[in-house]
Amino acid sequence: MTWEILNIIGTLAFAISGAIIAMEEDYDILGVQVLGFTTAFGGSTIRNLLIGIPIETIWTQGNLFLAVFLTNTLIFLIPNQWLQYWNKGGILFDAMGLASFAIQGAFSAVEAGVPLSAVLVAATLTGCGGGMTRDVLAGRKPMILRKDIYALWATLGGLMIGLGFVQGPWATGALFVAIVTLRMLSEHFNWKLPQRSIS
Repeated sequence: MTWEILNIIGTLAFAISGAIIAMEEDYDILGVQVLGFTTAFGGSTIRNLLIGIPIETIWTQGNLFLAVFLTNTLIFLIPNQWLQYWNKGGILFDAMGLASFAIQGAFSAVEAGVPLSAVLVAATLTGCGGGMTRDVLAGRKPMILRKDIYALWATLGGLMIGLGFVQGPWATGALFVAIVTLRMLSEHFNWKLPQRSIS
Protein backbone atom coordinates (compact mmCIF):
# COMPACT_ATOMS: atom_id res chain seq x y z
CA MET A 1 0.00 0.00 0.00
CA THR A 2 2.82 2.42 0.88
CA TRP A 3 4.49 1.59 -2.43
CA GLU A 4 1.32 2.30 -4.41
CA ILE A 5 0.66 5.58 -2.60
CA LEU A 6 4.22 6.79 -3.24
CA ASN A 7 3.95 5.78 -6.88
CA ILE A 8 0.69 7.68 -7.37
CA ILE A 9 1.90 10.79 -5.52
CA GLY A 10 5.19 10.92 -7.39
CA THR A 11 3.69 10.23 -10.80
CA LEU A 12 0.91 12.81 -10.58
CA ALA A 13 3.12 15.42 -8.92
CA PHE A 14 5.67 15.16 -11.72
CA ALA A 15 2.93 15.10 -14.37
CA ILE A 16 1.63 18.43 -13.05
CA SER A 17 5.16 19.79 -13.01
CA GLY A 18 5.83 18.73 -16.60
CA ALA A 19 2.48 19.99 -17.91
CA ILE A 20 2.88 23.46 -16.40
CA ILE A 21 6.46 23.86 -17.61
CA ALA A 22 5.28 22.85 -21.10
CA MET A 23 2.69 25.65 -20.94
CA GLU A 24 5.32 28.11 -19.73
CA GLU A 25 7.29 27.24 -22.87
CA ASP A 26 4.17 27.76 -25.05
CA TYR A 27 3.79 24.10 -26.05
CA ASP A 28 0.52 22.97 -27.59
CA ILE A 29 -1.76 20.32 -26.05
CA LEU A 30 0.33 17.50 -27.55
CA GLY A 31 3.49 19.03 -26.09
CA VAL A 32 1.81 19.32 -22.70
CA GLN A 33 0.90 15.64 -22.79
CA VAL A 34 4.35 14.55 -23.98
CA LEU A 35 6.20 16.59 -21.34
CA GLY A 36 3.74 15.54 -18.63
CA PHE A 37 4.13 11.84 -19.44
CA THR A 38 7.90 12.10 -19.83
CA THR A 39 8.26 13.79 -16.45
CA ALA A 40 5.88 11.36 -14.76
CA PHE A 41 7.46 8.13 -16.04
CA GLY A 42 11.01 9.14 -16.91
CA GLY A 43 12.50 8.47 -13.48
CA SER A 44 10.96 5.02 -13.07
CA THR A 45 12.05 4.07 -16.60
CA ILE A 46 15.65 5.02 -15.81
CA ARG A 47 15.42 3.10 -12.53
CA ASN A 48 14.25 -0.06 -14.26
CA LEU A 49 17.11 0.13 -16.73
CA LEU A 50 19.63 0.69 -13.94
CA ILE A 51 18.72 -2.21 -11.66
CA GLY A 52 17.53 -4.74 -14.21
CA ILE A 53 13.75 -4.54 -13.78
CA PRO A 54 12.05 -5.49 -17.08
CA ILE A 55 11.36 -2.23 -18.90
CA GLU A 56 7.96 -3.45 -20.10
CA THR A 57 6.60 -3.26 -16.53
CA ILE A 58 6.09 0.46 -17.19
CA TRP A 59 3.25 -0.44 -19.56
CA THR A 60 1.33 -2.42 -16.93
CA GLN A 61 0.22 0.78 -15.15
CA GLY A 62 -2.87 1.35 -17.27
CA ASN A 63 -4.89 3.24 -14.65
CA LEU A 64 -1.92 5.48 -13.83
CA PHE A 65 -1.45 6.32 -17.52
CA LEU A 66 -5.10 7.36 -17.67
CA ALA A 67 -4.70 9.43 -14.49
CA VAL A 68 -1.68 11.22 -15.95
CA PHE A 69 -3.54 11.92 -19.19
CA LEU A 70 -6.50 13.38 -17.29
CA THR A 71 -4.19 15.38 -15.01
CA ASN A 72 -2.32 16.88 -17.97
CA THR A 73 -5.62 17.74 -19.66
CA LEU A 74 -6.96 19.38 -16.49
CA ILE A 75 -3.82 21.48 -16.10
CA PHE A 76 -4.11 22.56 -19.75
CA LEU A 77 -7.72 23.70 -19.18
CA ILE A 78 -7.14 25.55 -15.89
CA PRO A 79 -7.51 29.36 -16.30
CA ASN A 80 -4.21 31.22 -16.54
CA GLN A 81 -4.88 33.30 -13.44
CA TRP A 82 -4.91 30.12 -11.37
CA LEU A 83 -1.53 29.12 -12.72
CA GLN A 84 0.14 32.25 -11.34
CA TYR A 85 0.57 30.33 -8.09
CA TRP A 86 2.89 27.87 -9.87
CA ASN A 87 6.06 29.53 -8.57
CA LYS A 88 5.09 28.45 -5.06
CA GLY A 89 2.92 25.41 -5.63
CA GLY A 90 5.11 24.04 -8.42
CA ILE A 91 8.09 23.69 -6.14
CA LEU A 92 5.94 21.72 -3.70
CA PHE A 93 4.72 19.35 -6.43
CA ASP A 94 8.28 18.89 -7.65
CA ALA A 95 9.49 18.22 -4.10
CA MET A 96 6.74 15.64 -3.59
CA GLY A 97 7.69 13.91 -6.82
CA LEU A 98 11.37 13.97 -5.86
CA ALA A 99 10.70 12.44 -2.44
CA SER A 100 8.24 9.81 -3.66
CA PHE A 101 10.39 8.54 -6.50
CA ALA A 102 13.65 8.68 -4.56
CA ILE A 103 12.14 6.47 -1.85
CA GLN A 104 10.56 4.17 -4.41
CA GLY A 105 13.81 3.87 -6.35
CA ALA A 106 15.79 3.06 -3.23
CA PHE A 107 13.36 0.37 -2.10
CA SER A 108 13.34 -1.14 -5.61
CA ALA A 109 17.13 -1.35 -5.54
CA VAL A 110 17.17 -2.89 -2.06
CA GLU A 111 14.63 -5.52 -3.14
CA ALA A 112 16.79 -6.28 -6.18
CA GLY A 113 19.70 -7.03 -3.83
CA VAL A 114 22.12 -4.54 -5.36
CA PRO A 115 25.02 -2.89 -3.44
CA LEU A 116 24.59 0.33 -1.45
CA SER A 117 26.20 2.37 -4.23
CA ALA A 118 23.53 1.17 -6.65
CA VAL A 119 20.81 2.03 -4.11
CA LEU A 120 22.13 5.59 -3.98
CA VAL A 121 22.21 5.87 -7.77
CA ALA A 122 18.72 4.37 -8.10
CA ALA A 123 17.30 6.78 -5.51
CA THR A 124 18.95 9.79 -7.11
CA LEU A 125 18.09 9.03 -10.73
CA THR A 126 14.57 7.78 -9.98
CA GLY A 127 13.92 10.97 -8.03
CA CYS A 128 15.57 13.31 -10.52
CA GLY A 129 15.36 11.45 -13.85
CA GLY A 130 11.88 12.60 -14.83
CA GLY A 131 12.60 16.22 -13.92
CA MET A 132 15.95 16.09 -15.68
CA THR A 133 14.35 14.75 -18.87
CA ARG A 134 11.60 17.38 -18.59
CA ASP A 135 14.10 20.22 -18.30
CA VAL A 136 16.15 18.98 -21.26
CA LEU A 137 13.05 18.68 -23.48
CA ALA A 138 11.94 22.15 -22.37
CA GLY A 139 15.36 23.61 -23.18
CA ARG A 140 16.15 24.39 -19.55
CA LYS A 141 19.23 23.72 -17.46
CA PRO A 142 18.41 20.56 -15.43
CA MET A 143 17.91 21.15 -11.70
CA ILE A 144 20.16 18.21 -10.88
CA LEU A 145 23.12 20.01 -12.50
CA ARG A 146 22.51 23.41 -10.94
CA LYS A 147 23.97 24.75 -7.73
CA ASP A 148 20.57 24.47 -6.00
CA ILE A 149 20.40 21.62 -3.50
CA TYR A 150 18.11 19.15 -5.25
CA ALA A 151 19.54 15.73 -6.01
CA LEU A 152 21.34 15.63 -2.64
CA TRP A 153 18.07 15.08 -0.79
CA ALA A 154 17.21 12.09 -2.98
CA THR A 155 20.68 10.63 -2.41
CA LEU A 156 20.45 11.06 1.35
CA GLY A 157 17.02 9.39 1.34
CA GLY A 158 18.52 6.48 -0.57
CA LEU A 159 21.34 6.28 1.97
CA MET A 160 18.89 6.04 4.87
CA ILE A 161 17.01 3.23 3.13
CA GLY A 162 20.14 1.45 1.94
CA LEU A 163 21.55 1.38 5.47
CA GLY A 164 18.31 -0.12 6.79
CA PHE A 165 17.21 2.88 8.87
CA VAL A 166 13.81 3.11 7.14
CA GLN A 167 11.47 0.18 7.57
CA GLY A 168 7.68 0.17 7.68
CA PRO A 169 5.07 2.70 6.54
CA TRP A 170 5.56 5.18 9.39
CA ALA A 171 9.29 5.47 8.84
CA THR A 172 8.73 5.73 5.09
CA GLY A 173 6.18 8.51 5.61
CA ALA A 174 8.55 10.35 7.92
CA LEU A 175 11.33 10.13 5.32
CA PHE A 176 8.95 11.43 2.65
CA VAL A 177 8.05 14.44 4.80
CA ALA A 178 11.71 15.04 5.62
CA ILE A 179 12.80 15.09 1.97
CA VAL A 180 9.94 17.39 0.95
CA THR A 181 10.66 19.71 3.88
CA LEU A 182 14.38 19.87 3.20
CA ARG A 183 13.79 20.55 -0.49
CA MET A 184 11.35 23.36 0.33
CA LEU A 185 13.70 24.83 2.94
CA SER A 186 16.63 24.77 0.56
CA GLU A 187 14.53 26.64 -1.98
CA HIS A 188 13.18 29.14 0.56
CA PHE A 189 16.54 29.93 2.14
CA ASN A 190 18.46 29.63 -1.14
CA TRP A 191 20.83 26.98 0.18
CA LYS A 192 23.62 26.24 -2.27
CA LEU A 193 26.21 23.58 -2.85
CA PRO A 194 29.82 24.76 -3.35
CA GLN A 195 30.35 26.11 -6.83
CA ARG A 196 33.49 27.00 -8.75
CA SER A 197 33.83 28.68 -12.10
CA ILE A 198 36.95 28.76 -14.28
CA SER A 199 35.61 31.37 -16.69
